[in-house]
Amino acid sequence: MDSAGEVIHKAQMFLQSNFPLLQIQLSDILDIAILSVIIYKLLWMLRKTSSGRVLRGLLILLLAMFLSTTFQLTATSWLLDRVVQWGIIVLVVLFQPEIRRFLERMGSGRLGLVFASSREAGQEMDTAISQTTEAYADLSRDKVGALMVFERQNLLDDVIKTGTALDCGVSSELLKNIFWNKAPLHDGAVIVRNGRIVGAGCMLPLSGNVNLSRDLGMRHRAGIGMSEHSDAVVVIVSEETGSISAAVGGMLKRHLAPETLERLLRNELLNDSGREKKSGQLPLLGLLLGGNKREEDEEV
Repeated sequence: MDSAGEVIHKAQMFLQSNFPLLQIQLSDILDIAILSVIIYKLLWMLRKTSSGRVLRGLLILLLAMFLSTTFQLTATSWLLDRVVQWGIIVLVVLFQPEIRRFLERMGSGRLGLVFASSREAGQEMDTAISQTTEAYADLSRDKVGALMVFERQNLLDDVIKTGTALDCGVSSELLKNIFWNKAPLHDGAVIVRNGRIVGAGCMLPLSGNVNLSRDLGMRHRAGIGMSEHSDAVVVIVSEETGSISAAVGGMLKRHLAPETLERLLRNELLNDSGREKKSGQLPLLGLLLGGNKREEDEEV
């Protein structure tokens, strides 16, 4: 007859062979948790940039390689293998901004910020909206032209390079100084990223929509053009009339009161569900389909 120790040993062997999950130890759970957090944060970072679409394309490529191997498609497998071999260099080039940002944070001793929460950025954006509304109310009253671009998921690094790179918080007094008609940067656009000014005096692409009203000046056409080529929110003050306008997805909303502008910015920049919805829009496709419906007047 088996002893108690042998019975316990046989029971353990039976459980391990029939229930493999019971073999997981505390270190395994910790290992899985760390990897899960890292992968989640990396995907969250990429989700906010144009590189997220590159990552989805890479996943499609890997799926195609798996299917070609499974169904023994020799020629297709050979071609995809060559693409992957050269693709590593291409990925380094495409993800260069993200890689540089990651290494800069590591080198500056701010490794904790690599996977930091976006709560602080949300607070800065809230302040930026309030300060922008305050500045635009004064600029509109004084009929001082202004053009600001609030970056969202599509990075605007190429646009920032056309102006002067900055890194400062948004304040009403600073904006009024930048757009003062004697200031050297007043003719260009101010770019705001995560609630901070990252560029001023930047040149924006003009809209190619031939159906725009003829009374719209260069600022409005540049603002509409920027919103057609990206998911950014662009706010404008007319130098001739002092009217406040906003361009989103190629659509221009004119004659906004400061309170309406603040509400629009909060809905577009702070509302998660609204941001998810906007990320799926294709402004250029909408331009082709929308035609002369690109302007909306909002009398307030």
